[in-house]
Amino acid sequence: MSVNELEFEKVAEKAQTELILPLAHIRIAAMRYGDENKPIILACHGWLDNLNSFLPLAELFLASDLVNHYQLITFDWPGHGFSEHRPGTYPLHFIDYVYDLDAVVEYLTHDNNLPITLLGHSLGGLVAAAYNASFVNRIEKLILIEALSPINEPAEFTKTRLQDGIKQHRLFNAKKQQSPAFQDRGYANLDVIIKARQQLTGLDEIWCRMISQRNVQLVNQRFYWRSDPRLKLDSLYRMTFEQVDALMSQSDTSTLLVLGEQGFKQLKLMLEHTDKWFSRITISHLEGDHHVHMGNAGALLQQIRAFILK
Repeated sequence: MSVNELEFEKVAEKAQTELILPLAHIRIAAMRYGDENKPIILACHGWLDNLNSFLPLAELFLASDLVNHYQLITFDWPGHGFSEHRPGTYPLHFIDYVYDLDAVVEYLTHDNNLPITLLGHSLGGLVAAAYNASFVNRIEKLILIEALSPINEPAEFTKTRLQDGIKQHRLFNAKKQQSPAFQDRGYANLDVIIKARQQLTGLDEIWCRMISQRNVQLVNQRFYWRSDPRLKLDSLYRMTFEQVDALMSQSDTSTLLVLGEQGFKQLKLMLEHTDKWFSRITISHLEGDHHVHMGNAGALLQQIRAFILK
């Protein structure tokens, strides 16, 4: 274990408070950093990540003066990390995450009315943006990291997406019924999983290890993915640009958008819409890739601090 990993382990030992959020429809695993009576920064992670992706930021948060003003709460989306999977074999939909987020926000604030700042990376940012657009004045501030709005595609793709998606789910469910759980599968050691994720994402080994440790489970001396396999199946539906445009327009929430210099290029192409969608937005470009919140957490925290305390 490296020095950096040891430092993150120390953070986990001394500062994390593990939480289980028993929502009406599902149980969500979460972590709290800081005083539970302070306003909340609620961090939403990306697709196939988990709350461990915010560990670098959490360590720096605890060492900063932000901890005197806020608490940081991170959580695992359903099917990720230690949270429950959605029941059955039904296809997963983006809009389900907006419902999840509303339930999390309501659970955390129902008896204390604490202000909420939403922070979202990638998928978490798409969900946070959609939630903020849907519920005006529900959150105090919005921080988007490598995310801007729900993914959209032209209407002419609707039929093909639906057809292909249902066929893919049909095949998946057939294979699942034919094969007992964990039959002749799994990995002999965690390093194999980490290398596979590193090749897929380009993330540094330390970050792949940090995320993977919470996304796997050990069964009979072999490692298996804990994540819901449906997460890798195609969505049956995406909004058109016209729908996204109508949803996002004219948010008055004070917003910080952070993009990695080597992040997703398509996000930069969407910047032309920010003035219409957000009346109060600050855009920051930081050195880093799509996971800039891990690889450049120090610079990101400085941006967050300047934004949130102004």
